[in-house]
Amino acid sequence: MEIVIHDGVAEVDRTAADIVERSVRTPQTVLGLATGSTPVGTYRELARRHRDEGLSFSHCRAFLLDEYIGVPKSAEQSYFSFIRENFVDHVDLDDDAVFSPDGEADDISVEAQRYDAAIAAAGGIDVQILGIGTDGHIGFNEPGSSLRSRTRVKTLTEQTRADNARFFDAPEDVPHHVLTQGLGTIDEARHLVLIATGESKARAVAAAVEGPLSAHCPASVIQWHPHVSVLLDEAAASSLALAEYYRYAYANKPRWQHL
Repeated sequence: MEIVIHDGVAEVDRTAADIVERSVRTPQTVLGLATGSTPVGTYRELARRHRDEGLSFSHCRAFLLDEYIGVPKSAEQSYFSFIRENFVDHVDLDDDAVFSPDGEADDISVEAQRYDAAIAAAGGIDVQILGIGTDGHIGFNEPGSSLRSRTRVKTLTEQTRADNARFFDAPEDVPHHVLTQGLGTIDEARHLVLIATGESKARAVAAAVEGPLSAHCPASVIQWHPHVSVLLDEAAASSLALAEYYRYAYANKPRWQHL
């Protein structure tokens, strides 16, 4: 696991985009896309590189982490609509190459199994973008989630619903349930890129990176993974006990050694 601490959010976004670009420049890349406000800057930077530098996503496929149950795919609040608005519509990635769990499926359990199978059939995810919730969730694996869980239904905590209320007309409109990739599913991606910015994420980041491996902080599962990049601004890194070492290690990283 490598922790990179930047002065500001723009540098975090550029570094995340660098990682994605290296993967995209290889054949048949499969991307894992997170939603929410954290990765939007990264998506904007990738869209800029597509527009200004010719970075192509035409050979890529992408899988979303999660989707609300009961929200139509076409609805403004769906995560499929979110990723279209903030990324897909700005690059040459076809809608048909972007996959999300079907929150309106007749049998949600069958849909969960189908989604895991679809990821496997695509060859697995090369780079998985992740955010982290203030309670340490990734995807919508709330505290208490099994560290080896598969795609399944989860009930959102009241904190998560409150955090997401800004995307809805009223707090009571936020769904209570989602279909989310499990921690075990996420762990199968070849490279995890966790992005966190702002002081509100500092405690969760410290628990994920330096705390015990525990279902109490689902994001701590990244400690198991052989290839993880944690990209932070100074505010999100403010609770890390080993922050100075992380800065030193990154500053002295060999030029040939990529994230």
